[in-house]
Amino acid sequence: MRDKRVTRRTAAFGSAGVLVTATLIAGAVAPTASASADTRGGQDREARGAAVAAAKAAKAGIKWQDCPADWGLEKPIQCGYVTVPLDYAKPNGKQIKIAVDRIGNTGTEKERQGALVYNPGGPGGSGMRFPRRVTTKAPLWTKTAKAYDFVGFDPRGVGHSAPISCVDPQEFVKAPKMDPVPDSEADKRAQRKLAREYAEGCYERSGEMLPHMTTPNTARDLDVIRAALGEKKLNYLGVSYGTYLGAVYGTLFPGHVRRMIVDSVVNPSRDKIWYEANLDQDIAFEGRWKDWENWVAANDATFHLGDTRAEVQAKWLELRATAKKSPIGGVVGPAELLAFFQGAPYYDSSWVPVATVFSKYFAGDTQALVDAAAPDMSDTAGNISSENGNAVYTAVECTDAKWPTSWKKWDRDNTRLHQKYPFLTWSNAWMNLPCATWPVKQQTPVNVKTGKGLPGVLIVQSERDAATPYPGGVELHERFKGSRLITEKDAGSHGVTNLVNPCINERVDNYLLTGKLDRADVTCAPHATPKP
Repeated sequence: MRDKRVTRRTAAFGSAGVLVTATLIAGAVAPTASASADTRGGQDREARGAAVAAAKAAKAGIKWQDCPADWGLEKPIQCGYVTVPLDYAKPNGKQIKIAVDRIGNTGTEKERQGALVYNPGGPGGSGMRFPRRVTTKAPLWTKTAKAYDFVGFDPRGVGHSAPISCVDPQEFVKAPKMDPVPDSEADKRAQRKLAREYAEGCYERSGEMLPHMTTPNTARDLDVIRAALGEKKLNYLGVSYGTYLGAVYGTLFPGHVRRMIVDSVVNPSRDKIWYEANLDQDIAFEGRWKDWENWVAANDATFHLGDTRAEVQAKWLELRATAKKSPIGGVVGPAELLAFFQGAPYYDSSWVPVATVFSKYFAGDTQALVDAAAPDMSDTAGNISSENGNAVYTAVECTDAKWPTSWKKWDRDNTRLHQKYPFLTWSNAWMNLPCATWPVKQQTPVNVKTGKGLPGVLIVQSERDAATPYPGGVELHERFKGSRLITEKDAGSHGVTNLVNPCINERVDNYLLTGKLDRADVTCAPHATPKP
């Protein structure tokens, strides 16, 4: 959702002790009937390939050791690799390695309930920092940590797992970028050219991986990780795009799920994946942007940006026009501004920091804005991570589903939306436009549905989420029979389970520790509004 040539969207659809190892063969569960129930071409072969790979992984296990120093994961977190096929239709063909890490449960051996595997979103997000919720003693997770090993992984193509790339990382972060809002047909032609070149760069730099960069393949990787961990069934926490990964996993491997929480849900309807889902975001982002502006206006005594939303919006448009005329500090133009300011409608935790920088600028401190919004050209590792995350985001969304190839449709849809929802629409369009000229075959999305053996899934969703609008949670709830939906009313932060809200936190703990769900869906009051 950020302009792709500034940085990837963080959550695009995006927060040891002795381990008891189960009998190795416990990880090798036969494929369930639903694993091959979808009629998508090659699904039967891929289901058999996933079973073969899982059986191998169960036998091999994971060679755990201290994490490499430059991974930033302190002891007692341990790291390792799980080997998976690049192409599940050819399970004995080319293999790639998936990086995983873990920290053992903090409770007793008797309290241990297995591994809890986490995905933070993206596509393109790394889950490797999840075990740090234990080392940093994150208070919301202390009860769960007693019962579970916390396990993270880099999905295929990400980070330490056969990483892909589409452009030179240094080129990727160069600023200022072109204003995402076009002033003319010439601007649109220039953006179309950039998008086409980006798609071509993905194929030139990562062509072997691209056909296999799909959510179903990542779900199969997840099942191989389950087997390598020695787990008969998977305990899973997915946030943002991680909810779609969970929905696909639950459809392909319903009998392999023990407990599953999905938080801030991507709409899993085939009609939404992925073109329509991105259009829905544009509308939801505008709503949440207005929520933030109202909050800034209500706190005018602190920020001095106007005491009505209209006045705050006027300041935003003034700042944007200034940056367009002459990039602030030579590097912060409208694209860079948007990449920074979109944090506010994404996460409540960004409300105060973004408003503070905004306020400082109009008080005469331009350096604070440059420091916050300009890319760090010296941060080579960060640039690599940023470029890689965007490459994976693009590769997965473009390969997962068929996208419109007609520029007239893209132009018509986004021009119409921009008139009412201007905050994100064109930036989002350009980020996704490589999918219109994608150089590998685009798949048909999995038909997400309840299969034999799927237990009750816990769905958590805020009512005004911008990145994954509320109807997505409702749609998955309808498709996963026996699931329960927790709605955080009058709230809109993306990623709910890591926020302090006892109504939600207690239910998350109870579900993970006991497997019990409420008898009916639950509506919770919102978490506390940020204070300046």
